[in-house]
Amino acid sequence: MNTLVKNIVVVGIVALGLLIYNSAYVVDETEQVVITQFGRVVGDPVTTPGLKFKLPFIQKAIVFPKNLLRWDGDPGQLPTKDKTYIWVDTFARWKIIDPVRFFQAVTTEFSALERLDDIIDPAVRNLIAEYPLVESVRNTDRPLDNFEISADENLEGEHYNIMVGRDEITKQIVEQAKDKLTPFGIELVDVKIKRINYIENVRQAVYGRMIAERNQIAEKYRAEGRGEASSIRGEKEKELQVIKSEAYKSAQEIKGDADAKATNIYAQAYGADPDFYAFIKTMEVYKETMQKDSTLVLSTDSEFMKYFKGLEQ
Repeated sequence: MNTLVKNIVVVGIVALGLLIYNSAYVVDETEQVVITQFGRVVGDPVTTPGLKFKLPFIQKAIVFPKNLLRWDGDPGQLPTKDKTYIWVDTFARWKIIDPVRFFQAVTTEFSALERLDDIIDPAVRNLIAEYPLVESVRNTDRPLDNFEISADENLEGEHYNIMVGRDEITKQIVEQAKDKLTPFGIELVDVKIKRINYIENVRQAVYGRMIAERNQIAEKYRAEGRGEASSIRGEKEKELQVIKSEAYKSAQEIKGDADAKATNIYAQAYGADPDFYAFIKTMEVYKETMQKDSTLVLSTDSEFMKYFKGLEQ
């Protein structure tokens, strides 16, 4: 009898534990819960955090996130108003503001993302097609760092009159898609353009133009450099010729002064003792003309040999 009572108590405790386990659930601060009974929503959604209870077994707690969620669009080829085809990659942030309506309309986050695809993608396509490409790319009229090169014009940045701008286009996308998502219990917080690019063939043409423009800029700088180098070389040659001319002039003046002084000295020496001067000059000529193996053929009455005649006597 005691064993039977113990078994009943154990079974009762286990059953009670199962009931408590199946009826209790915890709601996190980032979660909200919808209670369903036989697949239908009962009561109000639970949005406050803490330990909560429901009827065991027959009721089920469906948990949905309460914080911001992300939607990533598929990059697509879109035409702009000026007939330029571009690749546009967008993303959006959204949240579940009515979990009951969300559960009844789409049930899961995966289905919600499909609805977002169906609503946001057309809105992006429509708004991109309404404006020229520059409106989707830029927000202000700030001059671009893109230079047009010409032979007789200065470098000048291109300027555009931005009427709407990229931020305003994304706001219009949100406004166009927001009301369509309200029946699903979804609030679209914002839509952003992650990347805009030309399609492949246009992109290659743009790259080719950019390369050509940069080559023109580089060639212009090289031509200016060559001109500056030629000017510097010309100035250098001019200065070099001036230096050489001044040096030659100075050298000639010095040589002239020296020759004049030497001539004056010679003249004074010659005037003081002409015979001695003639003797010295003749000796110098002997030294320069008569070497060890020199042979001279002269007549006996040659003036050149007069000092040798004196030696013979």
